[in-house]
Amino acid sequence: MSQTSVLLVDDQAMVRAGFAMVLEAQPDLRVCGEAEDGLEAVEAARRLRPDVIVMDVRMPRLDGVEATRRIVAEAGERAPRVLILTTFDLDEYVYAAIQAGASGFMLKDAPPEALVDAVRVVARGDALLAPSVTKRLLAELVPPPASPAADGLRELTEREAEVLGLVARGLSNAEIADRLVVGEATVKTHVSHVLGKLDLRDRVQAVVFAYESGLVRPGD
Repeated sequence: MSQTSVLLVDDQAMVRAGFAMVLEAQPDLRVCGEAEDGLEAVEAARRLRPDVIVMDVRMPRLDGVEATRRIVAEAGERAPRVLILTTFDLDEYVYAAIQAGASGFMLKDAPPEALVDAVRVVARGDALLAPSVTKRLLAELVPPPASPAADGLRELTEREAEVLGLVARGLSNAEIADRLVVGEATVKTHVSHVLGKLDLRDRVQAVVFAYESGLVRPGD
């Protein structure tokens, strides 16, 4: 069985130890290293090349947002997936982290099984965007729709725009397939076309684009 390698980044040793214990109990996950701040994270990502980085936001020397930006910029398409840890009151940095290239975020006080699921989700290239948290995040942090983003919608077919809207509302491919009465493979194809046409890295960026363009609005 192939294993997903995970780098843990948090300035609290107890938190890292707890996360490591949870992840190492899974046969498909392996903790390849730890870092206690953003600078160590950048160096460790370069040296260890993990599949996934579990990244805290507020850390000394270099925060998780800037660390994410540097890691993604340096590695490009080969960049690890970054899972941002945030508190329930929504750090003002989370939106910036997603713009920097993070693949999603989860609550820091989520149960252990949620961390395991989150790592697996981002490792396979999907976005981790819990609908309830996403709506609050975007309602507070996404700027008003900008015309350049709205212009990009013209690149999509009607069905592709419909699929994008459902992705932005937090539906999985299987749920979208049920809603539209099509096969899941068809949904995957539509999502792939959306990402390609809009030059987006993953579903997280697709969700942000959907809100920025006005296709979906907070509260929908």
